Amino acid sequence: MISIISPKDFKKEAPAARKQTRKPNKAGRQLAQQLERTAQPQPTPTSQGQQPPVSAPAPIINVSQVYKTYPPGPPALTDINLSLNKGDFLFITGPSGAGKSTLLKMLYGQEKPTSGHIHINGKEITQLKGNALAMLRRRVGVVFQDYKLIPRRTVAENVAFVLHAQGFSRKEIDRRLPLTLKMVGLQDKANRFPSQLSGGEQQRACIARAVVGTPPLLLADEPTGNLDGDNARQVFNILRKLNSIGITVVVTTHDEMMVRSLSYPVVQIRESRLYNIR
Repeated sequence: MISIISPKDFKKEAPAARKQTRKPNKAGRQLAQQLERTAQPQPTPTSQGQQPPVSAPAPIINVSQVYKTYPPGPPALTDINLSLNKGDFLFITGPSGAGKSTLLKMLYGQEKPTSGHIHINGKEITQLKGNALAMLRRRVGVVFQDYKLIPRRTVAENVAFVLHAQGFSRKEIDRRLPLTLKMVGLQDKANRFPSQLSGGEQQRACIARAVVGTPPLLLADEPTGNLDGDNARQVFNILRKLNSIGITVVVTTHDEMMVRSLSYPVVQIRESRLYNIR
């Protein structure tokens, strides 16, 4: 089992990391409160009116003995074991074609493992289909390298589209939208179309779309792969800000310089296996 150091323990081991963590601004604090309300259901009282005993929370991600093959080729992933708790931040590195994107796709149900088990928020997802899979994806935000924004929709419409699809009321959409756009620094670009944005702005719009529903888990697949250094830093700063308010963040990346500059746990996929690097 890959050992992932929790954020609190990691900060004790790496004092420099404390300097990198920014306190969330007002928009961030409001998003954090929103996340707490949506992510933590209240315990159900027992028949005697007493609260049941509180057990330790399950890992938000638990991957156990996962294999993935694409016959007739060699295994893409072999015996992958990974466990993350709420609030962790993890980098997944490795060469192109190593299986980083495949692993992320399995975490939100786009791909199925050949064998093994994947639990998200305590729920086995490997056999989910239809509505059950759609409900899972509401609790997982995904940031794509190629943005996947709707070209003929404005930034605000792209972000609000997620909330419409999930059945949020107009009042709630109007409340969440400006808060989320401010969080990623796009409040002044709400009425722009994707073609009117820079690559960095498009990626920030993608992040806003991924987190507007306040999912407890955010998966980012090569989020800075198409960006220059300045825009890459802006994107990573937003991911760190989201992590600071309690969102678990998993990032696949080739950006070794950025990984070295940020003191977060790192795993690497090479020759189909997962190794703990830091």
